[in-house]
Amino acid sequence: MKANQKVKARKGFPMGPWMIVVYAVLIIWALTTIFPFVWVIMNSFKSSAEVLRSSFSLPVEFTWDNYIKAFQNLNVVRAYKNSLIISGSVTIGVMVLSSMMSFGMTRYQFRGKKLLQSLIVASLMFPVFSTIIPVFRMIVGMGILNKNIAVILPQIAGNLSFATIVMTGFLQSVPIEMEEAAYMEGANPFQVFGRIIVPICKASLSTVAIFSFLWSYNDLFVQKIMIRDNTKFPVSTLLEEISSKYGTDFGLMAASVTIIVVPVLIVYIFLQKNIIKGLTAGAIKG
Repeated sequence: MKANQKVKARKGFPMGPWMIVVYAVLIIWALTTIFPFVWVIMNSFKSSAEVLRSSFSLPVEFTWDNYIKAFQNLNVVRAYKNSLIISGSVTIGVMVLSSMMSFGMTRYQFRGKKLLQSLIVASLMFPVFSTIIPVFRMIVGMGILNKNIAVILPQIAGNLSFATIVMTGFLQSVPIEMEEAAYMEGANPFQVFGRIIVPICKASLSTVAIFSFLWSYNDLFVQKIMIRDNTKFPVSTLLEEISSKYGTDFGLMAASVTIIVVPVLIVYIFLQKNIIKGLTAGAIKG
């Protein structure tokens, strides 16, 4: 009876003083995180004069002029198109290559395997700034500067190590019996990969896809180096261009930031469960 009472007491989770402190800290942290976004969105509906006069108050009169100016004069739609092409291509490339690499390293034994695994982990320690000069020279030598592919290739290379580590950690926990049964039935490695491995890895693939897309979308450094033509700017580069040309138009700046950031926040809010699920998948075996 006492044991049952203890179990029931644990299920209730009474709100003790420590839990109150924890929830209070979490609420304060959430407010400090959310407030900057609310502040930017609120100021995007004000004129620049009103932003300077009272940036922390609600707009006296809501105006859509900043958004109209952003879409008409700054080619935001074209920048979105460029970003979707670049980030979408990077996401697909990283998903395909990382899943194939992890499949090969977890299911096959070959000479130099441990060295390759060590190099993949070690590559995470090198920031993109340390390799941008030789990469830039390669891009110029290939004659693809100012093209989307000039950003896509370095970003795929930059995201591939992390994605391979995530996929490898998951595949190491997946039993090999199903694959062995498929081989016994006459399946080849490509069929096993496409019909067994890919469906099993949906959680990890979704995590890789989300991180790759967000990193590519927000990667201003590579975009700024590889693309000099303002007609091919992605949204992150366009925002940097706006800040340099229209830095005193605070209403337009707030609207531009809102247009660029809010879609990413919406994607993250709806897919955050997939991120957590993909990162924790394979952490517990059995």
